[in-house]
Amino acid sequence: MTPDRPDTAIALHGASNFRDLGGLAGDGGRRVRRALVYRSDHLGRLSDEDLQRLNALGVSHCVDLRGPAECRALPNRLPGISIEHLSIDPTVLRRVRERQKQGQALGRAEAVALMQETYQDFVRLRGAVFGQLLARIAGREAPLVFHCTAGKDRTGMAAALLLGALGVHRDEVMADYLLTNRLYRRDTRVEEPAPPEVLEVLWQVQPEFLRTAWRCIDEEFGGLDAYLAGPVGLDGAARERLRERLLAEA
Repeated sequence: MTPDRPDTAIALHGASNFRDLGGLAGDGGRRVRRALVYRSDHLGRLSDEDLQRLNALGVSHCVDLRGPAECRALPNRLPGISIEHLSIDPTVLRRVRERQKQGQALGRAEAVALMQETYQDFVRLRGAVFGQLLARIAGREAPLVFHCTAGKDRTGMAAALLLGALGVHRDEVMADYLLTNRLYRRDTRVEEPAPPEVLEVLWQVQPEFLRTAWRCIDEEFGGLDAYLAGPVGLDGAARERLRERLLAEA
């Protein structure tokens, strides 16, 4: 944890990787407000005590980034909290299955390459979905949480775009992204059969995954500002609403 974010992680019995995105320095040195936006892994195994904790945090809305099959297999347990689905299917698992069926070699290097392809797809194909999430965050007064299955890739990319839109330096965005490796507890119920070295890659994050997304944004879309205004659909007025909502006064 960074010194100005000592309690970023929030301990829950039935979830891991649940944390507050506030505390980092954005545009003009203004800090991202605490206790407004949370990110997490799946929320299908929350205990009654966990639900009381979310209620105490004031969380009233959840944006679920998982695909339909994931949601059916492990529905969120969030009584009293509204749930909205902005689905992004987990294509990396499909690619792993396809390679295994074809008898292709699948080791650590191949798994890293698949993850990099996944992040390129996030940028090229899913900008509008991430834009919908950012619009929800900008438009809601009460705290919300967004998540996927492990809270690391779809959620990590969404968090990176949100923090980037607020002017947080990429080094700080990367540090937040990599916290997953300290916080996420692997859930064997959602894992695919694969060699251990492949699973190790798939269920962690690496700096090169997010850097691949940033290179794609910079080289193919002309940088973050152009990407946010274009594929993400966050025009100047919408971005200013997001900043006013989430950045504290300097």
